Amino acid sequence: MKKILLALIVIVYSVSINAQRGGALKWNEAGNAYYTTEKGEIVKYNLPDFNKVVLVEKSALISNDKKTEFTIKNFFVSNNEQVFLIFTNTKKVWRYESRGDYFIYNKSTNSLQQLGKGLPESSLMFAKISPDGKKAAYVSKHNVYVEDLTTHKITQLTKDGTDRIINGTFDWVYEEEFGCRDGFRWSPDSKNIAYWQIDARNIRNFLMINNTDSIYSFTVPVEYPKVGEDPSSCKIAVVNIDTKKSTWMNVPGSAIQHYIPRMEWANNQQLIIQQLNRKQQESKIMLLNSSTGAASTIYEEKDAAWIDIKSRWNNDNPVGWEWVNKNDFLWISEKDGWRHIYLISQNGKKETLLTKGNYDMIDFGGVDEKNGYVYFTASPNNALQKYLYRVNLNGGGNATLLSPENQKGTHSYQISPNGLYASHSFSSATIPPSNEWLNLQTNTTIKGEIKTTPNSKTNTEFFTVTTEDGVTMDGWKVLPKNFDSTKKYPVVFYVYTEPGSATVKDTYGSASTFLYQGDIAADGYIQISLDGRGTPAPKGAAWRKSIYRKVGVLNVRDQAMAAKEILKWSYVDKDRIAVWGWSGGGSTTLNLMFQYGDIYTTGIAIAPVANRLTYDNIYEERYMGLPQENMDDYVVASATTHAKGLKGNLLVIHGTGDDNVHYQNTELLINELVKYNKQFSLMSYPNRTHSISEGKGTFTHLSTLFTNYLKQHCPGGGK
Repeated sequence: MKKILLALIVIVYSVSINAQRGGALKWNEAGNAYYTTEKGEIVKYNLPDFNKVVLVEKSALISNDKKTEFTIKNFFVSNNEQVFLIFTNTKKVWRYESRGDYFIYNKSTNSLQQLGKGLPESSLMFAKISPDGKKAAYVSKHNVYVEDLTTHKITQLTKDGTDRIINGTFDWVYEEEFGCRDGFRWSPDSKNIAYWQIDARNIRNFLMINNTDSIYSFTVPVEYPKVGEDPSSCKIAVVNIDTKKSTWMNVPGSAIQHYIPRMEWANNQQLIIQQLNRKQQESKIMLLNSSTGAASTIYEEKDAAWIDIKSRWNNDNPVGWEWVNKNDFLWISEKDGWRHIYLISQNGKKETLLTKGNYDMIDFGGVDEKNGYVYFTASPNNALQKYLYRVNLNGGGNATLLSPENQKGTHSYQISPNGLYASHSFSSATIPPSNEWLNLQTNTTIKGEIKTTPNSKTNTEFFTVTTEDGVTMDGWKVLPKNFDSTKKYPVVFYVYTEPGSATVKDTYGSASTFLYQGDIAADGYIQISLDGRGTPAPKGAAWRKSIYRKVGVLNVRDQAMAAKEILKWSYVDKDRIAVWGWSGGGSTTLNLMFQYGDIYTTGIAIAPVANRLTYDNIYEERYMGLPQENMDDYVVASATTHAKGLKGNLLVIHGTGDDNVHYQNTELLINELVKYNKQFSLMSYPNRTHSISEGKGTFTHLSTLFTNYLKQHCPGGGK
């Protein structure tokens, strides 16, 4: 609900050698330059002087077949800067544009060649050049292909791919909950490809109904494993490029009762994987022999709640393995109660805690193996903020703060290989974002400037509130313009509250009611958001995992009890209290309206999970356990169970084409509200997905609807 494939690269950063993920800086291998696109050209900036070099001119990127230029959606540059892999004509697969067309531009011969000619248009996914630079591999229609870059001969390596036998990529739920999209890896010697196979033949289709795109309605099937349903079978194979023979890895356990969210090459003979059991409480790291398939477990851990995976602290990207010293690797665990970085020997017998102390690592930054440093972000003293630290790779000493101490807020970094340079951005709730470039070795600015002047128009305040249960929660508030403390004002609470996201952060723009049309502060509303237990704040594992088997209960009570304290403020009008949220926040909104109607008078729930049994198995079983074992937890957590408690004004909004939180939820909710004669308002957006963003005028309509409903049922202004 919510959202480095060359093996044995010793220094691992947010670098991808495929052409799907945008956003991250594309560093060169030496770490002293980066690549980008400008005006349709691929350019390189050398650091520290930012000397610009045009590597591929726009005129070179004209398809011989179509005689037209194309838009570069993403690209990859070979280490010698002579071969460029270019991704274009992209199409969505669920949330992301991960299929399209690929072209190879060879600078030395000034030639542009399309990959996969003869395969369906815009069907190629995750194209990657082999480490030796001689071949490219990609997925099309759930099969893995390899193509010789000299002869352009295409060889199909797997032939059983269908819409349910998925080779080299993933199904809906792996993408949504694990961030897994790219499902194959070149071996370092370019002789083999390891790939995932997802067998979803036993997963039932959820049928969405399209009533508007033709006179006769039709169904849109989504292969979707509901909570309590067995997962798809997940297997790993290694296919030899020459023989086209696949060798299946003998991963212990039932293939339909486990997950494999990570897999990379350890060397030319071995793969390394992470396996999670179905309840995601047991994690095992295994080495797999690529020739025989034999598996050996080298490291494992257990948790009474759940074990998070790499995508949770790596921008939703699980790709890559953090190798150091050629054979050892870095691992992140919460086993001592805090999210820490450990150095693990390849046989798993030796581990060294690197980030010592009672604080959480937030994001992994990278490794400077030459100088013996690991970079990461953390905020030991303020869970709303984020700063860059580094610690010795040998485990000696304490972490060193690198972010300026006088810049209080949120710092983000993209660090180059070898830890030479970094792009640094900073903002706070009151300070707009600014950027600079750093020489990370000396921690000095080489370009740009971090500005710390607050925006005089921003009046966000942070506060804490302690509930009658003894829980202290962080919150932000924005008071009305021309605020008069002698008057009473309505409050609009923005909620999410589930483990997927936190809403209270010291970053610019995070404190807002983004759907409101106009100036909500000028219209006389107090805006507030609070993060209770279970939200992914860096407050320790106990804080985050206290919500286990209590989603929809513990988080909802925390919100209500905090609001109860806020109602005691002299300038709060207890008769004008509104709450709204999207997705998990929509679920929370419903539960608050149904169970705490004495507090909340108006609610707007967007795309809510009204019944916990309708959502996917990976998310729900991670945080709630198996319904076969603890069905009562699911019943009490579901808003439909409490619908008869509605007292105030409720608006429910949902897209009928939502493949994430199905419109089924809202129909189940309607039945319960009708049963108890609970009057409410409903807006269905035909064929819109979870983002309710498709179609001309959709956002304007949604924003207008939201604003008008709030003004009508919870009018602004001091009294």
